[in-house]
Amino acid sequence: MKVKIEVMLRDAILDPQGNTIKKSLNSLGFKNVKNVRQGKLIEVDLNSNSPIKEKKKIEKMCEDVLTNSLTEKYKIKFLKNK
Repeated sequence: MKVKIEVMLRDAILDPQGNTIKKSLNSLGFKNVKNVRQGKLIEVDLNSNSPIKEKKKIEKMCEDVLTNSLTEKYKIKFLKNK
């Protein structure tokens, strides 16, 4: 089973990379871009097919290793194997 973890800066945290991307897009003629927030996507492949069993472990991975809980938030999405 694959797990996708989307990590983004918390809304209250300034995103200088997102702001730089927005400015670049605006300068290239994409004037309708109002805001950009940049994040990261982490994909984990597990030897399990039970999201219920793995949810707490994935949350612990996120909180202990994959994110900075002071500045980042995360969303977990479990994908079924094909």
